[in-house]
Amino acid sequence: MEGNKSQITEFVLKGITDYSELQVPLFLVFFMIYFITMVGNLGLILLIWKDPHLHTPMYIFLGSLAFADACTSSSVTPRMLVNILDSSKMISLFECMAQYYFFGSSATTECFLLVVMAYDRYVAICNPLLYLVVMSNRLCTCLITISYIIGFLHSFVHVGLLFRLSFCRSNIIDHFYCEILPLYTISCTDPSINALVVFIFSAFIQAITFMSIVVSYARVLFAILKPKSAKGGSKAFSTCSAHLLSVSLFYGTLFFMYVSPGSGPSKYQDKIYSLFYTIIIPLLNPFIYSLRNKEVIGVLKKLIIS
Repeated sequence: MEGNKSQITEFVLKGITDYSELQVPLFLVFFMIYFITMVGNLGLILLIWKDPHLHTPMYIFLGSLAFADACTSSSVTPRMLVNILDSSKMISLFECMAQYYFFGSSATTECFLLVVMAYDRYVAICNPLLYLVVMSNRLCTCLITISYIIGFLHSFVHVGLLFRLSFCRSNIIDHFYCEILPLYTISCTDPSINALVVFIFSAFIQAITFMSIVVSYARVLFAILKPKSAKGGSKAFSTCSAHLLSVSLFYGTLFFMYVSPGSGPSKYQDKIYSLFYTIIIPLLNPFIYSLRNKEVIGVLKKLIIS
């Protein structure tokens, strides 16, 4: 009888690999990645906060994105580093749910922040004279707040639905963090409803946000290609290219993980996709947005010299 089966409240996170000889090198690599990620994102936030010249909508949104990236990385990497060194690799059900909640919140928030940043570039390039009027401080605050609220609510739905599942067979999660899809595979309760909700919500959020970004940048591109805008076209496109690169990396991996049929062809590929959007993208974003930005580089040089 299923009712006589004991409930599992602790799980084993298998991690990235089973090869013990790779544990120490992996720990060192991911520790350095996490350190650089936090220095890059928190350093970018500090630069924006310290210099009044960067107190503009574009950089306020960039600072918010850096904070979301820092949260995404922090929700996954520290626990992964502990598990690499811990032979038991145990994690409680509550810790598992908490980890997924904070990861899901920050990842969803990032989707909407990328939309907000695309809209900001559209207004700046297509309506430069009205930019400061349209992108007021009040609107910027509202857009950032709404992005975070949607992120918190979206994650809350999936974590709430986890309470309808029971775990009484295997306690092994074949992943390096508490990803929600591998949890469904070890559930004793039929997870079809949960999986359907994940698919519908993920497809809807990704479709809406991605199409909004595409529309914004399409209108920017049309504005750049106009003869009158040819002179400043290359500069405008350079401003948007960093955004487009970040969007491509982020949405590409999310699509294959949550929306593509079967959520990817194999568990190994699922882990690779997960590594990209939980660890690699938060590492790359501050450099993608900063290295080609003369204002950020200028502020950084000023701080170093002083």
